[in-house]
Amino acid sequence: MVRAIEGTYENGQLTLNETFPTSKKMKVVLLVLDDEKPSDMQRKPGGLSHLGGSIPVDFNAPLDDLRDFM
Repeated sequence: MVRAIEGTYENGQLTLNETFPTSKKMKVVLLVLDDEKPSDMQRKPGGLSHLGGSIPVDFNAPLDDLRDFM
């Protein structure tokens, strides 16, 4: 079984936001998510332009292969 349960870690205490689904002994993996995002990870308009890609002018134009169905 794989299940995600959200919680908060503060001052050495882990508090879960809901009751754990079982009382039997089982392995767990703790994934820690930082609240702060690095500045280079924040989304910005044109954020992928450094990769050399762009949206073609005719992006919304019908595809030739589908003209018979339109």
